[in-house]
Amino acid sequence: MFDHFIQAWALVPDGTPVVTHSSHLLPVRWQGLPAILKVATIAEESRGGLLMRWWDGEGAAKVYAHDGDAILLERAQGKRSLLTMAMNGDDDAASRMICETVRTLHRPPAKPHPELVSLDIWFRALEAASSAHGGMFSTSDAVAKALLAEPREVGVLHGDIHHSNILNFEDRGFLAIDPKGLFGERGYDYANLFCNPALPRTKDPARLRRQLPIVAKESGLAPERLLRWIIAYAGLSAAWFLEDGGDPAPALHVAEIAAAELNKGA
Repeated sequence: MFDHFIQAWALVPDGTPVVTHSSHLLPVRWQGLPAILKVATIAEESRGGLLMRWWDGEGAAKVYAHDGDAILLERAQGKRSLLTMAMNGDDDAASRMICETVRTLHRPPAKPHPELVSLDIWFRALEAASSAHGGMFSTSDAVAKALLAEPREVGVLHGDIHHSNILNFEDRGFLAIDPKGLFGERGYDYANLFCNPALPRTKDPARLRRQLPIVAKESGLAPERLLRWIIAYAGLSAAWFLEDGGDPAPALHVAEIAAAELNKGA
């Protein structure tokens, strides 16, 4: 899997390979610099690699080399973790840093973007869950359909913004990795800040109430619009958990929290 690229790019292995359901990764050194060799094994990851190349190091890790489904990425060396910050009293600061990175990723493009997947297609899993299970799935699906029918500020999306996909690159700041490569309303990219299952406090309504004005201010989104995206995204996340044989309840709980908050202002 790696040998061809190690030889072609004169790489020096610098760690243990990691194999996931979607890609094979190997820490390496390239021209003395720490890097990651990533070979995609599914179309979604290949599309993400094209988007990383398109960003060209602006708001995202640099791509040093590429060949087909393989990319050679700048490797994060910073010690600060946004997830650790959020879990240890610096949740507000972590959210602001993530929003700053997302703003950079969402800047108007100066060149044509690669082929991306529209949010209409991305939300099909929620539509299926709504038909099969009803309840909060149907509520989220209805909210998603309304958002998708009248999108605002449409553009290139990362598609999987969360605390562990924005890494510390020291002097270059916090930069994104592992995009899904989507196209649609920019509000989608902020919703998972409220839904990240790795952050236990997402189950607490008080966290949403505290983070909502912070993310709304940093993103420039209306709180009501942001709440709608949280409801839609949390339902979609729950649908994915169902597909993978997991528990959809935590994600549905976030949707319920956001819906209750939205109803307060109705």
